[in-house]
Amino acid sequence: MAKAKDKLPKNLSEGCRLCYQGAKLVLFITGRCDRDCWYCPLSEERKNVDVIFANDEKITKPEEAIPEAEVMDALGTGVTGGEPLLELDRVVEFCTCLKNHFGPEHHIHLYTGHAPTEEELAALAPCVDEIRMHPPHEEWSTIMDSKFPASIANAKKMGFSVGIEVPSLPGLRHFFPLLDSLDFLNINQLEWGDSCADAMRARKLEPENPLCNAIKGSTKWACEINGHPKVHYCTSTFKDSVQLRERLKRIARNSARPFDMITDDGTVMYGSMDPGDDLEMILSCLKAGSYYEEMPDGTIEFDWQQMRKVPRKFGGERKIIERYPNDGMIVEVIPQ
Repeated sequence: MAKAKDKLPKNLSEGCRLCYQGAKLVLFITGRCDRDCWYCPLSEERKNVDVIFANDEKITKPEEAIPEAEVMDALGTGVTGGEPLLELDRVVEFCTCLKNHFGPEHHIHLYTGHAPTEEELAALAPCVDEIRMHPPHEEWSTIMDSKFPASIANAKKMGFSVGIEVPSLPGLRHFFPLLDSLDFLNINQLEWGDSCADAMRARKLEPENPLCNAIKGSTKWACEINGHPKVHYCTSTFKDSVQLRERLKRIARNSARPFDMITDDGTVMYGSMDPGDDLEMILSCLKAGSYYEEMPDGTIEFDWQQMRKVPRKFGGERKIIERYPNDGMIVEVIPQ
């Protein structure tokens, strides 16, 4: 079977290439933002709240991002928000820490809704490799008269890889005059979110079907500019079925216990059982050398396939658990 990195489109930025492999730590640097984009999908937990997350782990210090990156063998980091440039010193502090620990080859890209000033770019230059600017939708029609063209030119002079990254909305054709000055233009398929659902309904937008978050018509809007060699269209399906899955697999390979089974989706599966007073008898039924773990609640966890070898007369409740790796969210519990 071909690996994700073997299927890479040719027009990807370096940051996107690593995302395709699930090899980028997601560093959410703050939920603060000075814009009010109606399509913003941030959750209530993060939106307009000054919090920091490394992937899904809430952190407060740069050093706390290191183990989150290590457990997934991260080859780079994507800095996002909110608006990261509202916390410029924090961005520099965290990115410098990551570069110092993993080396200069650790690729860092940063999203911003601002057109960074020369001073901001100079502060970012030692620790950020790629800038992705997100002009708000209301500025698209006048983009060439905005601050973005000058900021893009300055960033290029300072050695950044520079691109535009926006959702698929009407008006993408307005970016054509900018393409010569950009390294790439990423279009993300517009997605339904709980926090922006009312704004979506007010604009009579709806998901393509009940099983996905992609907005009906969003691919058609992307076609205004998609097809240019510098333009890449990132679908909602890809993010769910490839990007997240590859990141979970990387985490699972580094954190799974000897008895955890890693699935094709990057989740782990194991058996859980209440041994009661029969622990020694249960262990004697398992294959020699089998691993197990005693949990604080008195249950034991072990290879779910080995659980079939334990006669029903021993122990109590038993189940198979599927969850995200590294003690992540439980996906499914199957009683046995």
